[in-house]
Amino acid sequence: MNLLNNENLKWRHYKDDENFDYPIDYSDAVLDAREDGRLEILVRWAPNSYCHFHRHTAETSSVVLEGELKVTDIDLLTGQEKGSRIRKVGDFVHKEPGDIHMEKAGPEGALVLFNIYAPEGDGILAESLSKSGEVLSTSSMKKILSKRI
Repeated sequence: MNLLNNENLKWRHYKDDENFDYPIDYSDAVLDAREDGRLEILVRWAPNSYCHFHRHTAETSSVVLEGELKVTDIDLLTGQEKGSRIRKVGDFVHKEPGDIHMEKAGPEGALVLFNIYAPEGDGILAESLSKSGEVLSTSSMKKILSKRI
């Protein structure tokens, strides 16, 4: 499967939301979702746009395929930035559950391949958060698998 040029991918688009005061504009396409809790998903950000502020609740690996992505870690207790880094094409990272951050694409946008593993319980993958850390929504393997049937 060609990840960079594939008109057969089914993209879901997410746009600005009244709960957030920053530009949200990204899309995702599920490549593979399995009953054992493994998910491969491609995420594309529009230039200079964010995805929702979130916490990963599952083991997550990712690689930047196009553009660049600024990742800013946030301390939920203080609301302060703990640090940030620019991920460029080819950059790979593996994170254990609990990672809380913002992600913003660079001026050319970004395309990132995520591999997520959520084998336990209801298979919660991530939680979208308010500025104060309140859980606004969750994404789960159960939801993804039910949409693929």
